[in-house]
Amino acid sequence: MIIKNCKIVTWQNPNQILYDQALWIENGVIKKIGRYEDLKRTAPSEEVIDAAGQYVMPGNICAHTHFYGAFARGMGIPGTPAKDFPEILEKLWWSLDKSLNLEDVRYSALVCLIDAIKHGTTTLIDHHASPNAIGGSLDEIAQAVAQAGVRASLCYEVTDREGEKGADEGIRENIRFIELVKKNNPLPGKLAAMFGLHASLSLSEETLRKCREAVPDEVGFHIHVAEDPADEYDSLYKCGERVVDRLYRHGILGERSIAVHAVHVDIREVELLAQTQTWVTHQPRSNMNNAVGMSQPEGMLRAGVKVCLGNDGFSNAMWEEWKTAYLAHKLWNRDPRRMPATTVVEMAVYNNRELAEQQFNTGPLGIISEGAQADLIFVDYHPFTEMNEGNLPWHIIFGFHESMVTSTMVAGKFLMRNRELLTLDEEKIAFEARHLSSQTWQRFRQQFQE
Repeated sequence: MIIKNCKIVTWQNPNQILYDQALWIENGVIKKIGRYEDLKRTAPSEEVIDAAGQYVMPGNICAHTHFYGAFARGMGIPGTPAKDFPEILEKLWWSLDKSLNLEDVRYSALVCLIDAIKHGTTTLIDHHASPNAIGGSLDEIAQAVAQAGVRASLCYEVTDREGEKGADEGIRENIRFIELVKKNNPLPGKLAAMFGLHASLSLSEETLRKCREAVPDEVGFHIHVAEDPADEYDSLYKCGERVVDRLYRHGILGERSIAVHAVHVDIREVELLAQTQTWVTHQPRSNMNNAVGMSQPEGMLRAGVKVCLGNDGFSNAMWEEWKTAYLAHKLWNRDPRRMPATTVVEMAVYNNRELAEQQFNTGPLGIISEGAQADLIFVDYHPFTEMNEGNLPWHIIFGFHESMVTSTMVAGKFLMRNRELLTLDEEKIAFEARHLSSQTWQRFRQQFQE
């Protein structure tokens, strides 16, 4: 196809906004950027898509999410509210994930993927848990990903909280899925695999040893790190060392691994994250909701840590995460100069893109350039002040809204066009999810009665 009559945000570095160019897409890749008349003359038989003056830009990328948390929306926790993060884990997340069956897992993913497509997120890195439905759970999510048409990297979070049997089953599920993706990927270029770990506080020395021995060197780990001080104190009690030091000793860190949150790391831990080239993901909405504090991505970036932006299971409208990051750090530090929009872009665009390119090995992702994957969104934004390459990040934070996304494309295929979902039936999926979630909530409540 040829996309014409558009304003192109390339997200190159430095970024460009092109006002007189069109895009020629072939075999899922941007083949040529040029004047519409020239492209049409070269490829007269191509379908022509009129963007009607909208902005066309790369789809957003989410560096860390939890599809399985979808059924928590609107759910009340019995008893008194959780007073701290460990109680939030016990009362909410560790009770919810034990209530999920394989059908719940699939529909949790489907509703999240609808949210992603509608709001312009085309690539997601997921971290899954369902202790009573481990075997085959990643296949259920992969089927949802295939149905939706997005790109996703999947893993299962190994934990000791269900004993040795549960930990071993989680290890097997990760390895099985990693081998599937490596040898017979059902979605080449769209499906990737990592090895998931919950967090240091729920992992024994023996389980960490088993995980490291099970994982091929070319596969990265995906683990929550020092989200709350409890994670650090637990590690100090168990091993006499802080979380990042412990993971470093076990060989968990590295250029293909993701350390999620890193809120309560000290200077030496930051040095280790930078030294090992471990990715760190920042999720400010989640940090605020759980009242765990706020990490220091600006300082980590200065130290050479590759900090990305995720959402930790919040809505897949990633511009909302941008806005929260921009505002939260100003309040947290009581300094309006902190977290400029350009730093948000460094995490959410450039670092997320580099991480996604590593995960999917398809060449350029998250950029509009010749040879890049055609993962695009159309944005119906009408600025009433000047918008240029220099102030675009501030326009996104103060002007863009996820409802302005009208079309979403991955690998040259529309998943939503003119606000009509093409790969997923939202009404049917929501109906099924409501039915399933009511049963999930019943199982959830039974745990508090037992």
